[in-house]
Order: sequence, then structure tokens, then C-alpha cells
Amino acid sequence: MDGLKEILRGIAVESITGNDNPEIRNIEFDSRKVTAGTLFIAVKGTRTDGHDYIKNAIDSGASAIMCEVLPNNRDTKVCWIKTNDSAEALGIACSNYYGNPSLSMKLVGVTGTNGKTTIATLLYRMFTALGYKCGLFSTVCNYVIDKELPATHTTPDPGQLNRTMAEMVDAGCDYAFMEVSSHAADQKRIAGLKFAGGIFTNLTHDHLDYHKTFDNYLRAKKSFFDSLSHDAFALVNADDRNGKVMIQNCAAHKYTFSVKGMADFRCGIIEQDFDGMGLRIRGEEVWTRFIGDFNASNLLAVCAASELLGASRKEILTVLSDLRPVAGRLELVGPPGGICAIVDYAHTPDALLNVIETINRIRKGGNQLITVVGAGGDRDRTKRPKMAAICAEGSSKVILTSDNPRTEDPERIIDEMEAGITPELKKKVIRITNRREAIRTAVMLADNTDVVLVAGKGHEPYQEINGVRHHFDDREELREALNIRHNG
Repeated sequence: MDGLKEILRGIAVESITGNDNPEIRNIEFDSRKVTAGTLFIAVKGTRTDGHDYIKNAIDSGASAIMCEVLPNNRDTKVCWIKTNDSAEALGIACSNYYGNPSLSMKLVGVTGTNGKTTIATLLYRMFTALGYKCGLFSTVCNYVIDKELPATHTTPDPGQLNRTMAEMVDAGCDYAFMEVSSHAADQKRIAGLKFAGGIFTNLTHDHLDYHKTFDNYLRAKKSFFDSLSHDAFALVNADDRNGKVMIQNCAAHKYTFSVKGMADFRCGIIEQDFDGMGLRIRGEEVWTRFIGDFNASNLLAVCAASELLGASRKEILTVLSDLRPVAGRLELVGPPGGICAIVDYAHTPDALLNVIETINRIRKGGNQLITVVGAGGDRDRTKRPKMAAICAEGSSKVILTSDNPRTEDPERIIDEMEAGITPELKKKVIRITNRREAIRTAVMLADNTDVVLVAGKGHEPYQEINGVRHHFDDREELREALNIRHNG
């Protein structure tokens, strides 16, 4: 029973009955993936309950079952493990099974509504440039050093997470940087992991379709910081009022960063245009290829975390000047000169406001900003009118279009967006449901000195309609539209 004991280490086990010496070859929470020798952990999810699939798991060869509620009729050839929290047990069990890989490198988690991908990715690039072997878990892509792995979720499930981290350890990684989504924290996908540090960006309107209330959303984020140990660091954005909340009763060493006021780490913007911006970080000036106050904040978080991880300030600023924006984040598309075409992942009211304010500060007064925007289906509906209102208020023209409608009617989504636009601003707004046509129309409406912003999907190379993902890349579509205009 030594193997089972090792897997169960740190889990609150209430009882073990049946076969007390099972052979454990893998761990699964999806009964469809169970094979001979599997420890099946029955987790109560938001849509399905793993307890309903225990029989399926046994029929597929599961040698052990971990669950919160034991069935009345139990096969004595199977090992039955009762726990009071299957979700947490899954994370810990997977970590134990794969040799606790987070203990063998420095793991840093980044959480917040906006900026997670940028900060995690730039930390990965920063420490790679400093000569370390690094891993990355992000919305865009996962990496084991330079090996690219597709990302299906912002934060993977515990099995995939620990399996990939074990691969990172085997490859000799010194650091791993991870986006920690609110869903992952709430579902305890990160249970059993040892973090060297945690970073908080901001907290704004998002994911209320899942969390239901803003307080629930906040608590999910805070639970990540509550789990940090006394030898870790907690780095939070002092410009967001929720930063202080995140580190209340947090055992880790606490640090703040700010682009607006007093903090442990501070920076200011010296100048900016569409090619980049000059920053003053802790008294030293550096030119970066990024734009926007929010990116100044993101870059400051990267610098602060790098320093807390032991890198020298001189090394950090040298690498910072060479770093490039993450795919689909204020990404300039097309040849220089002429229309300034930008793709951005902004899909929340706050993110859209940040991007539009940044563009409006840089563009010349006589030039137009034409914004193409939609909203995802089967997600938080309350943000739709707010997103449309922000675009209408900050843009010269707005084209409302389809995003990822998923199982919803795209026309209804656009109706809900349009409801947020005041009568006097509606003259700025047109509806073109087909996203390709919307992008091409925006380009045709623009003069050579105008800015076209295509928001919402960023790096995503697909459009999801009725559960099917069709190839669609905003960057490709913009380039094609610019080419048609130029040659037409």
C-alpha cells in the first residue's frame, strides 16, 4: 500500500475500504478516460457530478475510487477512499503522483481579470533571456523550454498541469510561470502546488456567468493568495483597490506596485506613440515596444517579480527593452504607414476602456478610431451593453459584430450590446454580423491616417459557432482587408 499512501499524502481521507493494495497506473476524473489500474476521483462539477459515473469507471477497469459519497453497493475488489473534498484531493493526488514537480522549480502564478497572459508570458521570456530554462502555462500557449504545447484552458486540469510540470522538471526547468484563472482557483485545480510567488493585476467585471456575484469572483482570486506559504512573495497592484484585499491574512511576503502612487515598486510613462513608450522604472529610464498605462503596469509587475526572484535591475531593464508584445495584445497588423490596424484580446468593459483610452491618447485629433467589437456567447451577458457603450463613447465609428457566439444567436447578442448605446451615440454605430465583412468594412471606411481596432478575440485562430470551431484569425482577416484596399 506504499504507492497508494504516497498518492494520498496530504489528503483528508475519512476512510479506506475494499481492496487496500490496488495497483495505481494513472489518475482520472473523467470516466471516459479510465483504463485498467486507474484511480478515479469523483468530482462534483458545475454541470456534471463524477459520482454518477463511478460504475462506468469501474466497468472500464478502475482499481480505486475516491469520492465524497460512497455508494451503497460497493465492489470489494476495488479500493474505496472517502474524502470530504474531491476537488482538492484531485489536485493533491495528481501532484503526489507526478512527484510534486512544483517543489523542484520556482513556480509563479499570475491572477487578475486583465494582464495575466502578458505578465506570465513576459516573465517566461525575461528569464529565458537571462539564461534560465523556463516553462509557461498561458491562455495563448504552453511551453516546456521552447517546446510548444497547445493551450485548451487558461489553467489546465490538475492531471495535465502536473504531468506538464513533471516534463518541465525532467527538461531541467528552473522556473515556471502560470496564469491562474478564477475558475481554476475556485475548482481547486492548483491544490497541491507550491508557489514561489503570486501576482495580482486587477479585478474588474468578468466571469459573472460562472461566479454569479462579484464577491464570489473576488473570493476565488483571493483563495490563491490565501494558499501562498510564508516563504513565497505576494505582489499586488496598489492601483486596484482589491489589491489590499488579496493580501489580507496572506502568509507570504507582501509587496505592491503602482504607476499612479506610492508603492514598493513604481514607474511612470515619459512618452509614447504607436511604436512604443518610454518608462521611468524606479528612477531609471527604458524604452519599450509596448503602449498604454495598463502595459506600463504589466511591465512594472514583470520587473518587480523578476527582482523578487533574484535578477539584477540592470539585467532586467536590458531584457525589458527587447521584449515584444504578446500575440493579440495591442498587436499592430499590416505594413507601416497608412492605416494603423490593431488587434486586441480586450473582451471585458475595463479592458476595452484601457485599449481605447490608450489609442485615443496617441492618435492625432483629426484621425478617426473605428472599432470592430462583439461579445462571446454563453458567457456573462451583463457586460455586453457596457462593452458597446464604452466603444461608442470612445470611438469615431463602431461596428458591432459576432465574436464567438457559441450556442447563442449572434443577432441576439448584438441586440443586447446595442441596448447599452444611448440614442445620441447610435448614429456612430452599424451592425454587420459577419465578422469578416465587419473587418473589411472598417478598413474601407478608414482613411490612411485612421486607426482600426478589432477587439475581442486577439490571438484566437478560430470562431466558435454552435459548438464547432471554424478557422478565423482577426490578424489574417485584417491583413487581407488591408491588401484588398491597397490593391483595389
